[in-house]
Amino acid sequence: MTRRFVVGGNWKMNGNFESINELTSSLLQYPIPPETEVIVSPPSIYLDYVVKKLATSKISVSAQNCYKHAKGAYTGEISPQMLKDVNVDWVILGHSERRNELQETNELINDKIVVALEAGLKVILCVGEKLEERKAGKMKDIVFKQLSTCVGKIPSWENLVIAYEPVWAIGTGNPATPEEAQEAHKLIRDWLVENVSPEIAATQIIIYGGSVNAANCKDLAAHKDIDGFLVGGASLKPTEFFEIISARQ
Repeated sequence: MTRRFVVGGNWKMNGNFESINELTSSLLQYPIPPETEVIVSPPSIYLDYVVKKLATSKISVSAQNCYKHAKGAYTGEISPQMLKDVNVDWVILGHSERRNELQETNELINDKIVVALEAGLKVILCVGEKLEERKAGKMKDIVFKQLSTCVGKIPSWENLVIAYEPVWAIGTGNPATPEEAQEAHKLIRDWLVENVSPEIAATQIIIYGGSVNAANCKDLAAHKDIDGFLVGGASLKPTEFFEIISARQ
C-alpha cells in the first residue's frame, strides 16, 4: 500500500512578521509534488497570519502545541478548539523539547492527543530516545513506552502521524543514518502490528526528524518505512525545504 509523503516544517520559536512574510511568499512559488502533503508550524502568535498567507496554497498549517481542555482557567494555554477556530489543521504533540524542557509526561501528551483528535485536528506525535538511552540499548523501551500510552485511547489513527525524532539528532547536525532511521521506523511499524492492528500498521505514516537537510533527505526517503520528515532549521530556508519536500521525486 502506498502511503502519502508528509513533510512538516517546525519553525519552533523563530520568526517575525518580516521574515515570515518572506518565507511564506517564497514557499508559494514552489509546486507541491503529487502524493505529498506539506505542513508548516509557526509560533502560535503567527498562526492566524500564516493560515491567511497560505490560504490559496496546498500547504497546511500546524500549531506546535495545544492543551487537553477546550477552555478554562489554564493561563497561557491554547485549546484545540481555538486552533480550529482560526483554521489550523494540525498540531505537533510530544516534541522532545517539551518532554525534556517542560517535563511533559506520556500521560499528558496522550490526553492532549485525544482531545485534539476529537476536536478535528490532525496530530503529529513525536517519539524518540536520548543518546544515553540509545547507548544503553533502551531505544525500543523508550519509544514503545511513549507509544503504548496511546493504545486503546486514540479515537482514530488515520489522523495521526508518528514522527520518530531521536533526541540526539535534533539540531545537532548528526542525523541518524538512513539505516538507523529505517531500523527504528520498522520497529515502530512492527510494534503497531502487534499492539494495534496489521491494517493500521500498513497505513500508518511514520516520518523522521533530526537534522534533516537537502544533503541527506533523498537517502532517507529511499527507505520503505520512512514516509516523510519533520524538519527544523532547514524549514526556515525555502530553497532547501523545497528540496526536502521533493526528496521522493
